[in-house]
Amino acid sequence: MISTLDYVVWNADPAIFSLGPLTVRWYGLMFAVGFFIGYQIVARMFKHEGAPESWLGVLLIYLVAGTVVGARLGHVFFYQWDYYSQHPGEILKIWEGGLASHGGTIGNIIALLLFSWLVSKKPASWVFDKIVVAVALVAGLIRLGNLMNSEIYGGPTDLPWGFIFVRDGATLPMHPTQLYEAGCYFVLFALLMWMYWKRNAEERPWLLTGVFFVWTFGTRFLIEYVKNVQVSSEYAMIEKYGMNLGQMLSIPFILLGITLVITACVRPRQHWTFPNAFPKENQDTYRKK
Repeated sequence: MISTLDYVVWNADPAIFSLGPLTVRWYGLMFAVGFFIGYQIVARMFKHEGAPESWLGVLLIYLVAGTVVGARLGHVFFYQWDYYSQHPGEILKIWEGGLASHGGTIGNIIALLLFSWLVSKKPASWVFDKIVVAVALVAGLIRLGNLMNSEIYGGPTDLPWGFIFVRDGATLPMHPTQLYEAGCYFVLFALLMWMYWKRNAEERPWLLTGVFFVWTFGTRFLIEYVKNVQVSSEYAMIEKYGMNLGQMLSIPFILLGITLVITACVRPRQHWTFPNAFPKENQDTYRKK
């Protein structure tokens, strides 16, 4: 990376190192680090509220499956169905790239609903309001992985922090929208942590989830104005509707988030005692006052 007064020349290697056929990339590392730290955060919340420790491993499996499958199918159906409908065998080649955050969100929603119905037997808000805190951190780290891959960046800019993404063949400074999104996600993560640990936001079911949806997809909607389209078919959509696919997919989540925040705020706060310890297996010590 070379920095000048007018722009940044970005030529980062997406690979950290290689061992024979195995290549460790920054994107994969960011994904793994995010899941590891997120797991620790949720574990601390489970312990704080006295939820069984055994749920953590099951929840992780549900989330990894929901994230990967949802993000892949989201890209397939939302962005390149014309291609994949003719080459269905290519859908499984996830290592070649092609993940959509909106699809990952839908996959996570389904996974958490299944976890609530089949495992925790608690209201869905109980697990959603914890997972969104960790997801905000993971999303920020993944965008840093996108930066290392020189992908998903914005259009030309004359701002002094514009990046010339050499590896992707760019010759003009572009908006580093990966950093814009990463910064928004990290701020959201700090906000949600503060709301949970300092303001007892978990006593207002769906509040944390609602704030997550409004912030995540509200900022995503705005940043899309300076981001390059992911597939050429979006140009026609922009010309017709004034929005790209990412923005159109964000609107339902923003509306859902607003609804959840209002619902959480108008309902009476629930007061709980927290044992700050994992209970014995199959025993729930978390109780209402």
